[in-house]
Amino acid sequence: MLKVISTENAPAAVGPYSQAIEAGQFVYVSGQLPLIPGKGELVKGDIKAATKQSLENAKAILEAAGCTFKDVVKVTVLLNDITQFAEMNQVYAEYFTEHKPARAAFEVANLPLYADVEIEMIAYKA
Repeated sequence: MLKVISTENAPAAVGPYSQAIEAGQFVYVSGQLPLIPGKGELVKGDIKAATKQSLENAKAILEAAGCTFKDVVKVTVLLNDITQFAEMNQVYAEYFTEHKPARAAFEVANLPLYADVEIEMIAYKA
């Protein structure tokens, strides 16, 4: 059984997809751009500010599904400039301290709305 997860504490989807889908004990969080909830604008600043906003958006969706970052098993980070990996990773490490899920990070040609970063997650509800 599939359940759509939605919250006003994260940006609305910018296309034909859900913020997250709960499938059995897994929650699949769609890629989160650094959009400010309720405004639809990209956060201003550098990659650190963008990473923080993307993670905060994912956090709100996880909470709506009854999860936390401790439930995350896999993260994918998409960057428009891989040279910003270290700065992104610095902020990321503030959110995943003791629990460190599997992760992949890629440089891509472009992201929606020409964002600097997009972060998607898979969580497991025990």
